[in-house]
Amino acid sequence: MELTKRPRRLRTDAGIRNLVRETRISKKALIYPLFVKEGSNLIEDIPSLEGQKRCSPDQLPRLVEPIIKAGIGSILLFGLPKEKDEVGSSAWDGNGVVQQAVRVLKKEYPQLKVVTDVCLCEYTSHGHCGVLNGQTVDNDKTLELLAKTALSHAYAGADIVAPSDMMDGRVRAIRQALDANGFTERAIMAYSVKYASSFYGPFRDAAGSAPGFGDRKGYQMDYHNSREAIKEATLDVEEGADILMVKPALSYLDIISKIRAAFPLPLAAYSVSGEYAMIKAAARAGLIDEAGVVCESAVGVFRASADILITYYAPQLAEWIDEGRIG
Repeated sequence: MELTKRPRRLRTDAGIRNLVRETRISKKALIYPLFVKEGSNLIEDIPSLEGQKRCSPDQLPRLVEPIIKAGIGSILLFGLPKEKDEVGSSAWDGNGVVQQAVRVLKKEYPQLKVVTDVCLCEYTSHGHCGVLNGQTVDNDKTLELLAKTALSHAYAGADIVAPSDMMDGRVRAIRQALDANGFTERAIMAYSVKYASSFYGPFRDAAGSAPGFGDRKGYQMDYHNSREAIKEATLDVEEGADILMVKPALSYLDIISKIRAAFPLPLAAYSVSGEYAMIKAAARAGLIDEAGVVCESAVGVFRASADILITYYAPQLAEWIDEGRIG
């Protein structure tokens, strides 16, 4: 072999490997999901998501303080209301659980960037993401309710609203509602490419959002489809999305790459509950090195060209970045 052709020269020790590393990871690019439950003085474990907790709005500072100290600057809130009905009316209640949580966080930690999930599935008695017409979700009737929900989050102080429902036209409806009420600077992070995935199971238990009948394949994407992802993202860009998202992450690295190649907007990827739970289970069984697998998986998402990673492992990744294990 010619001595001039030796790629291994740049792998000889950790210092050189770090110097020439192609993919860099920052704590600033991580978003940590949190579940907030209506009530008071409440912090409880989530059995389906080992190590994760639900808490009431008044207890959020106890969970968020160490997150901020770890260097995580952004969180994503999901709400669990006491009352549910056919249309999910507690979703846009000005004193709803997410709205309370946002006000608490923005008062205590004004520097924290608060992203709020905008959907109705956690608030409807049937568990679907919109208003029903018989056994089918009525797309157009749902749009007004999603816009009202996003607007209520903006009034509470949310920095970014993130519609996850997959209704056609919801980004435009939310953008128009925000702009008409003076929130022209409030950003939308659209769940633009959200597949009907089996990886959501633990989340649905954690958030109490499993559909009471049927499934969500009528509005979430078929995981066989790739070109459709471009179509969905294109519509969201045209309607006013500021950040795009692919969900789930690890089984859709090809989709992340395609969306990045097609659009210049910031791109988020959501490493979802099932991905987290599988790593936890394998680590608990002694089959894998948990930190190693988490780090490798996170790098894979960023290497695929995501700018932002939403992950339940955000605090641990921040720690491993500090240790120099990743980044």
